[in-house]
Amino acid sequence: MNRSSSKRPSRVPPLLSLLFLSIFLSTQLSAATKICLPFQPIKRTYSSAIATTAMLPIRGGGAAKLSKTATYSPPGSANTILKSFYQTVINARSHLAAAAAARAISIFAMYPIDTIKTRMQMKQGDAFRMSGLYTGVTGSLVGQVPYGVLTFGSYEIYKKSLLNRFPNVKPAFIYALAAIMGDVTGSGWLCPSEVMKQQLQAGIYPSMSEAIKGIWKKSGVGGFYQGFTGGLARDVPFRVAQLTTFEVTKSLYLGAKRSQSSDADSVSLSALEAAVCGAAAGSFSAAITNPLDRIKTLMMTDTTNAYGGSVMACASKIIKDEGLPGLFAGVVPRVGYIAPSVCIFFVTYEFVQQKMNTSD
Repeated sequence: MNRSSSKRPSRVPPLLSLLFLSIFLSTQLSAATKICLPFQPIKRTYSSAIATTAMLPIRGGGAAKLSKTATYSPPGSANTILKSFYQTVINARSHLAAAAAARAISIFAMYPIDTIKTRMQMKQGDAFRMSGLYTGVTGSLVGQVPYGVLTFGSYEIYKKSLLNRFPNVKPAFIYALAAIMGDVTGSGWLCPSEVMKQQLQAGIYPSMSEAIKGIWKKSGVGGFYQGFTGGLARDVPFRVAQLTTFEVTKSLYLGAKRSQSSDADSVSLSALEAAVCGAAAGSFSAAITNPLDRIKTLMMTDTTNAYGGSVMACASKIIKDEGLPGLFAGVVPRVGYIAPSVCIFFVTYEFVQQKMNTSD
């Protein structure tokens, strides 16, 4: 098909990812401070600079630890931001390496469940067929692992800048906003791999190379950002629900734990307990955002523009053709994906960290 004759996805949506970072690039930003890293080992003594932490599962079974630092550094020049990002990643390299390994293993282990979910959401006949369960896994890893580094680094930058700019705003709100902005920034990298992965899972293309050539020939660069708005429409509500549910779950668990302790003030959440709370929060959030996940899947695999190319048009067609239950297609494998992913990530991360600490 001639590229000019096909409906090309807009190139504007992917620029939204860069917009958030560009806003901060043009303003005065502070240098990066010491960071709180994903899933610290259980026996690690936390720095006194860390006042508040929360462990949360993110897409693909990874995790982010959101932190509040006790001190703020003075604003720097706009050029400081790139050095800040680089230094953040360098300072966290051992933790990010462990997180990357854990993320890759959790994605690979649970990938068949993700493929089954995609097939169910596309209403394919035999969703549980064994052939092709790992089709597209390479592209998923190429997208997801760097995505974890990008979202972590940008989250730290956004968090630091927002804390400096709005010192009177509750830190919990700042952390949530920074996490969402980090997700949006990372989506600029992740979306192309997600489009290819889902089209491979759906059987539209037989291989990664064919997917790249086919998408480029049909729609150019914009084809790799097909369904970008659908991804954002899923990820932002998921993150908000996840943060909120995690805090509620954590508070309820700590309340029950304190009621059974003689020294309630000393009761805290261990890393393992935080992971369990995070898995519960992630599973609940996955269930309630499944309609948005299905919309995102259909938008990314819609090669004939049958779903209108927008979130609202896609939602309307699903409801018209299948009724409200159609929005919850694939909810069981989506929910079943989260908790095991968090557990695999946690165990792998701790193992890799211990090995790295032993070698040091």
